[in-house]
Amino acid sequence: MSTKGHINTTIQKELLIELKKLAAEKEKRINKLLEEAIRDLLLKYDKMEK
Repeated sequence: MSTKGHINTTIQKELLIELKKLAAEKEKRINKLLEEAIRDLLLKYDKMEK
């Protein structure tokens, strides 16, 4: 059984372009960068255990 869920969304084209560039530069998958960003956002709003 997978521990991951699915999400489907749209984002501004410019954000997607920059995200793809960052993923290539850091040699990381876009999914990993999105997970990192979501964790940071949740911590910012104190919605995740630290």
